[in-house]
Amino acid sequence: MTTVSEQVSEKLKPTASRRVSQSVFDGSRLRVVLLVDVHDGAQQQFLEAYEQLCNQVASVPGHVSDQLCQSIENPSQWLITSEWESAPPFLAWVNSEEHVRMVEPLHSCVRDTRSLRFHIVRETGGDTAKASAAQRRLQASPRIGDGVIRHALTFTVKPGSEDRVAKILSDYASPEAKVDETTRLSRTSLFMHGNRVVRAIEVRGDLLSALRHVSRQPEVRAVEEAINPYLEQDRDLNDQESARVFFTRAALPAVHHVSAEERAEGERHALYYPARPGCGMRLAELLAQQDEAAAEDPASPVLRSTIFQRDDVVVRLIDQRPGVDVDVTPAHALTALLDGDAVGMQLITDRRSPDA
Repeated sequence: MTTVSEQVSEKLKPTASRRVSQSVFDGSRLRVVLLVDVHDGAQQQFLEAYEQLCNQVASVPGHVSDQLCQSIENPSQWLITSEWESAPPFLAWVNSEEHVRMVEPLHSCVRDTRSLRFHIVRETGGDTAKASAAQRRLQASPRIGDGVIRHALTFTVKPGSEDRVAKILSDYASPEAKVDETTRLSRTSLFMHGNRVVRAIEVRGDLLSALRHVSRQPEVRAVEEAINPYLEQDRDLNDQESARVFFTRAALPAVHHVSAEERAEGERHALYYPARPGCGMRLAELLAQQDEAAAEDPASPVLRSTIFQRDDVVVRLIDQRPGVDVDVTPAHALTALLDGDAVGMQLITDRRSPDA
């Protein structure tokens, strides 16, 4: 019996290099690389915190192995690598409240971190190379991207404050698009449904650099301070730990992106799919499968689609041919996974840099 990930993997193989620029659903092994900069003198504290975390992670479903490495040139630089059976179990864990609690002991001894995630495409040597394909699934073919990194944030505001929040979020000057010589902001689209806010970001270059750049811009800082009183989850942007926890919980990662061969511009829409508890990842998988089929259909009005998912929040961002009504009716296979109706979200603002 094949899993949903395997079914999606089989569907992606013929067209992955031409259309799919991002996907966590091909069933291949995942390598996670965490670069860590430890405070001077805190190496032993960091090592003890890692040992505790390592013991906890070992029991997480989908985890295979991990390594801890220390730089031979700079003792403050450490590298943690881990391998997972596939991307979905890692994402389910890293986006969970359990993970937030697990990594808390690391914060007092770590100056900075950077997380990178890779599907394994090829491997050679050692016993791993002799394992069967069923035991070690590799990414079948390289994906050819469009140079854009996609990410989103989501949070809820206090009921009754929606109109005020929408006005604040739509009425501000755009931040400087250029981050540095290699990174720039391309597009920011902000949607609301009820008291839920979704902000989708497109970046060319380095996502982390772009997010840090945006957080330092006076225009954005003023907006964030203005909506603080209306947030359901309290935060203090002047408290590094408070801000870190808020944005960790607000992160809504892109798990799949596909484009039709047509490069025309379209109208941007966001569809919100409230998943039943524990069904968010599978719901996102099935949406990815449907979007793959749509990309193959010349009659489909959808030009591009990005699926964002965290826990039971699933958002589908689409660029659709102008003048075509958006179909929010879920496919029959999705209805059992939904906790309510799929709905179109209200577009608050959609901003593009001049040379995006």
